[in-house]
Amino acid sequence: MRLATFKAIAAAVGVVAALGSGAASAQDKGKAPGKAAAPMEQFFPALVYRTGAYAPNGVPFANGYADYLKLVNAREGGINGVRITFEECETGYATDRGVECYERLKGKGPTGAALFQPLSTGITFALTDKTATDKIPLITAGYGRADSVDGEAFPYNFPLLGTYWDAADILVQHIAKREGGFDKLKGKKIALVYHDSPYGKEPIALLQERSKMHGYDLLLLPVTHPGVEQKATWLQIRQQRPDYVFLWGWGVMNSTAIKEAVATGYPRDKMYGVWWAAAEPDVLPVGDDAKGYHGLALQHGAGRAKVHEDILRLLHDKNQGTGPRDEVGTVLYNRGMISAMLGVEGVRRAQERYGKKPLTGEQIRWGLENLALDQKQLDALGFAGVMRPIATSCRDHAGAHVARIHTWDGKQWNFSSDWYEADQQIIRPMITKSANAYLAEKKLQRRDCAKEYAGG
Repeated sequence: MRLATFKAIAAAVGVVAALGSGAASAQDKGKAPGKAAAPMEQFFPALVYRTGAYAPNGVPFANGYADYLKLVNAREGGINGVRITFEECETGYATDRGVECYERLKGKGPTGAALFQPLSTGITFALTDKTATDKIPLITAGYGRADSVDGEAFPYNFPLLGTYWDAADILVQHIAKREGGFDKLKGKKIALVYHDSPYGKEPIALLQERSKMHGYDLLLLPVTHPGVEQKATWLQIRQQRPDYVFLWGWGVMNSTAIKEAVATGYPRDKMYGVWWAAAEPDVLPVGDDAKGYHGLALQHGAGRAKVHEDILRLLHDKNQGTGPRDEVGTVLYNRGMISAMLGVEGVRRAQERYGKKPLTGEQIRWGLENLALDQKQLDALGFAGVMRPIATSCRDHAGAHVARIHTWDGKQWNFSSDWYEADQQIIRPMITKSANAYLAEKKLQRRDCAKEYAGG
């Protein structure tokens, strides 16, 4: 029996990890990209940041991502017999390094890279035109460009599970419910404390639109990378005393913000983080003072399900897990695991049309555009209780627009709301307007989904 291998090689720009069936590593020195992989292998590049200011959040995501790819090989022998290989490339959350990683990895494997998941909105903006030209899907699950939901304008972008416009809309819905209705938001003050980057700026347009509708005042407070210095920001909050604070941070910025809230006496139960500001590394450094802090849960929270049992049994029990055992089931580990699963299922769906073989990025794009994961399929994959169904289309590259709130009790995250669905009657016109502006700027033509899919 051939055993899956895991090979990690320190490199100047990243970490190499290949999973095969006894074949040579896809990174063998001196071999040209695309020549080293075995014929029945699908190559998954992995852009990660295991070092730098954002590593505390980037590492568990990367571990969950790697573990799921390894699990598919260990549990199923790959995707319908096509084994997965992958290689990590360290970006440090820097856009220029993300582009370098993309250029280095896009041609690897027998059919080139299956897809990219950059875990960075800034890198997403930089790669959007490149991936469309190269015909390689770009999965940005819960991040990236909100307007890229529009598959007619962005055929290779897939902001699966939801966007920052969805997130911002759901947060406004939630505080409206908390206050007793949208009419009660008039005259309220909401502060957005955000990472001063494309990521942090993404929700502003939606929050401004909702402000026009409901009459609340929006206070915009940017925080400079990496976010360890927020004294001036929280001085403004002390002076302005907003009714609510929305936190759009990442890495050390999040725990710093909560610590500053404690120092200024701002109540944590009036603070809501986006789903990238609602994980264990964001609250544990604050200790008991983080109790009551809320955050969005993108489909999932913390906790274990059948898929985690499989990962522990088939990988960690055999010393083949990527990170520490007790990390399995944490929020960001789960996020990475889910992101990998979405990529794998995109390939599996594409195989239904193009055959059980290594596929090109263009072929995999069709699979991601036709994802139809119902609850029965999710349960079979071990994701019962972790995810809700997702169904993409040519026009909707997100496939789901739901989230709920979870709250930190000092020891764990607990769900504290029902499911909310982002209001697409508000968001979709914004998406179309922004996407049309992008097409005009780039002098591109809109796809005709009806024509492409005529006759099935």
